[in-house]
Amino acid sequence: MPDAGLNVALTGATGFVGRHVLEALVQRGCRVRALARDPHRLPASGEQVLPVAGDLFDDNALATLVEGTGAVIHIVGIIAEKPRLGQTFPRIHVDATAKLLDHAKKAGVPRWIHMSALGTRPDAVSAYHQTKWQAEQLVRRSGLAWTIFRPSIIHGPDGEFMRMVRQFWCGLMPPFVPYFGKGLLGRGGAGSLQPVWVEDVARCFADAVTLDKTVGETYPLGGPDAVTWPQLYSICKRHLPEARNKRIVAVPAWYANLIAGLPGVPFNRDQVIMSQEDSTCQTAKVEDDFGFKLAAFEPTFAGYAASIA
Repeated sequence: MPDAGLNVALTGATGFVGRHVLEALVQRGCRVRALARDPHRLPASGEQVLPVAGDLFDDNALATLVEGTGAVIHIVGIIAEKPRLGQTFPRIHVDATAKLLDHAKKAGVPRWIHMSALGTRPDAVSAYHQTKWQAEQLVRRSGLAWTIFRPSIIHGPDGEFMRMVRQFWCGLMPPFVPYFGKGLLGRGGAGSLQPVWVEDVARCFADAVTLDKTVGETYPLGGPDAVTWPQLYSICKRHLPEARNKRIVAVPAWYANLIAGLPGVPFNRDQVIMSQEDSTCQTAKVEDDFGFKLAAFEPTFAGYAASIA
């Protein structure tokens, strides 16, 4: 557990995972400098949280963010590119990490905790995973005492993914619940995944700050249950109030790739590619090193399903 009063710099504090990490740090007594384009969106306030207005390319904001801190927790990432807003995988995952690392080293920050993703590897097919790998390499070569986490899909009541699943089941549209499948008709299956509870992710990030055994470690991070996409959707249907009587339908991945990124299409090619890969891992090491059991998906989801907005 982090020492009470430790100064920690946090990026992504207004995002889904970052909000929970910020809360976990505050509960542990840390003082947090939280970078945010709009500090009013920060979920926590008070003497323990110092908002730093700016973004990852604002040198003045980054210098203020890391000054006098004992650790940086870098959460920021994107799942879809918006080039017109300057949000591309290389810029956000690689360039921003390089800039923040530079400021951290200049300020003498000793510790770095990094958010990557399960499936990140040097020969990755998706640009998302390629740029996550490049960012990991920057961290490993930084000279800082680093820890890298690679989560599978992260679930929680305030996350975009679970809001999407709720819309699939409870909204009028789409008329069926889709997933991307292999083969001509999409019936050849897709990748499996291990949904990991956001509170468990936040606990790992917060505890890693002062847990010496995690230095130099890369942790795959998934829940204890490996499920297919149809299985995940079926579990969610059982516990979502007002779920409609829809079918789970496979959309051929080859067709999804053809239309990915077109106007009005709510997914990109990288998301299609990643859905075909397994996002699964062994959990024994993270449970041993952090000293707790990762939460099972269905009972955890059942506990918050009614609160998904």
